[in-house]
Amino acid sequence: MPSLRTALLQSSGRPGAVAENLKTLDEAAARAAGAGARLLVAPELFLTGYAIGDAVPVLAEPADGPGAQAVAEIAVRHGLAVLYGYPERDGERIFNASRLIGADGVRLANYRKTHLFGCFEQEWFTPGEQTVVQADLDGIRIGLLICYDVEFPENVRAHALAGTDLLLVPTAQMHPFQFVAESVVPVRAFESQMYVAYVNRTGPEGEFEFVGLSCLAGPDGVVRTRAGRGEELVIGEVDPEFLAASRAANPYLADRRPGLYGSLA
Repeated sequence: MPSLRTALLQSSGRPGAVAENLKTLDEAAARAAGAGARLLVAPELFLTGYAIGDAVPVLAEPADGPGAQAVAEIAVRHGLAVLYGYPERDGERIFNASRLIGADGVRLANYRKTHLFGCFEQEWFTPGEQTVVQADLDGIRIGLLICYDVEFPENVRAHALAGTDLLLVPTAQMHPFQFVAESVVPVRAFESQMYVAYVNRTGPEGEFEFVGLSCLAGPDGVVRTRAGRGEELVIGEVDPEFLAASRAANPYLADRRPGLYGSLA
């Protein structure tokens, strides 16, 4: 099975400016497709911006709203799948969500962040209730989490047990927590034997300072590609043959003893 070339868009776009953010996504998709990527991953709440305060309910939209239609057109135009973050409206509730759309424009998966970070998110969003959301892309099982979710090892292990090969984590990682990007994410990839694409915002935004450092970490704990602190598009390979060999050499899942872990719940 061939590798899945994956592009990570590290950008904060323009908070509050959906049309401008879609333009940035379109330009990144063109560059990614030109480099042979089959998947483009954008950060948490990329469609609208993160630090938008009381504009959250104004800019929130249904999972199949105009943003999804626009991203589907971008995916089809450039022939690659796209994962993006956005505020999802469902009736009176708003979720911090991510949407995966295939290269043919088909909506493949929608995930609602289950662990909300800090006062800002807890004020505006409802936590999701489904831990494992997956889709298949080019023979690789894709799983979705968002930012703070990946800092809970239970979430990542749940994905490992469900067969996730590549975990996509759009994020808004801020100062002073850069050690998550630098250390925690590669460890998560190793201990649960999967690839993890962690895609961050960058620079100042409202009261936050996003640290960049987006990365694609492999199941050996080695980072395949990493961005710096500024706007950047980086590309790495998700190799299913290497993943299979790594899982055979590091049988954490087979060696687990679930009967001992009851107290964790």
